[in-house]
Amino acid sequence: MNDTLAPSTRNEGDALACAVAKVKRHVLPLFVIMFIVNYLDRVNIGFVRPHLESDLGISAAAYGFGAGLFFIGYALFEVPSNMLLQRVGARLWLTRIMFTWGLVATAMAFVQNETQFYVLRFLLGVAEAGFFPGVIYYFTRWLPAAERGKAIAIFLSGSALASLISGPLAGALMQIQGLGMHGWQWMLFIEGMASVTLCFFVFFWLDSKPQDAKWLSQAEQDALVATIDREQQQREALGAVKPSAWSLLKDRQIVLFCLIYFCIQLTIYAATFWLPSIIKRMGDLSDLQVGFFNSIPWLISILAMYAFAAGSARWKFQQAWVAGALVVAAIGMFMSTTGGPVFAFVAVCFAAIGFKSASSLFWPIPQGYLDARIAAAVIALINSVGNLGGFVAPTTFGLLEQQTGSIQGGLYGLAVTSVLAAIAIFFVRTRPKGAPSDELKAPSALGQTH
Repeated sequence: MNDTLAPSTRNEGDALACAVAKVKRHVLPLFVIMFIVNYLDRVNIGFVRPHLESDLGISAAAYGFGAGLFFIGYALFEVPSNMLLQRVGARLWLTRIMFTWGLVATAMAFVQNETQFYVLRFLLGVAEAGFFPGVIYYFTRWLPAAERGKAIAIFLSGSALASLISGPLAGALMQIQGLGMHGWQWMLFIEGMASVTLCFFVFFWLDSKPQDAKWLSQAEQDALVATIDREQQQREALGAVKPSAWSLLKDRQIVLFCLIYFCIQLTIYAATFWLPSIIKRMGDLSDLQVGFFNSIPWLISILAMYAFAAGSARWKFQQAWVAGALVVAAIGMFMSTTGGPVFAFVAVCFAAIGFKSASSLFWPIPQGYLDARIAAAVIALINSVGNLGGFVAPTTFGLLEQQTGSIQGGLYGLAVTSVLAAIAIFFVRTRPKGAPSDELKAPSALGQTH
């Protein structure tokens, strides 16, 4: 009997392997490009802040508040957006998301006052809501569980690549002049239209379900669908009772996860939106030079993330690694207040080693603690709460600069919150209650960060 079954089993395994390889080749490069374009449209206003002030009279406080409003719209509409994605299909909804965020990003080139700036930043968050978790949901319908982690890591590399290229690209595009538009307007217009253009390719390239993919053979479609369905049935059979939403809200561990990630994101988005302004103070630098300087901390942080991940994989004490990275971030932010602009830039480069590494090192901890059936939903919750740091940080920094002429108080605050988060990380659990100490292995420390 075994000899009879072996060829069938082997054929299904071969079909599944071929299907997975084709899915990765077909969709992963596109998703990485989409994430790069998405990230550029989200953070490119950091490079035009001086021009918004000189050309439109938008103050530091107004800039900070507007930059942060994106994350309010994003948080409010992320869950409804994902519900609609599951109803209408991934291809149509991801195309809609990209089209609308591209239109809003393009319209940013034509703002005339603070009110328009506020409205468009909020609408950009509304338009983008659902993109990141929508892609993660897409992976759950197209890839077996063993392949999703690697696919997500590749997808998230788009954020790192965007951090590197955003500065030089913005600086180069801002050199364009003509047709009555300033360079900063051309930059916003071109980057926004890139999203609009790409969305048409997305619509014709993606399929919502494996059964719709003409580039998969029938055997590959069947093997992929059967494997994913079996995994879903196994997840549903893990236990009789699925944790309720109310029990999640009462779980102090999940609340702690949210607070820690919020502290991490505070520092990341403060640096993202204010670093170009810090660089500008280093001297009489052009927009292109500011852009190239802006890429340096992110390049350093990417190298540091992999070094920290390798260390945490070899010497396993995840909380200590996260705490260490947060302390590095705190030291860098504190030191940035003690010298001139050049020293502040060097200190932020040092801080970037910490806060970007802490972001990636953090995710294996909640992943190890959470019930498998609700892990995706809770991770989305933690991510949404954490991203509110993108509202608090630029808003606070803008108010501080307008009221005091300096962001020094904000840098002190980031140092303190990083230290508090470093302490708090030792109070979280890395596995469910009652689980043996060796039952769960932490996922890769290169895990999720958005």
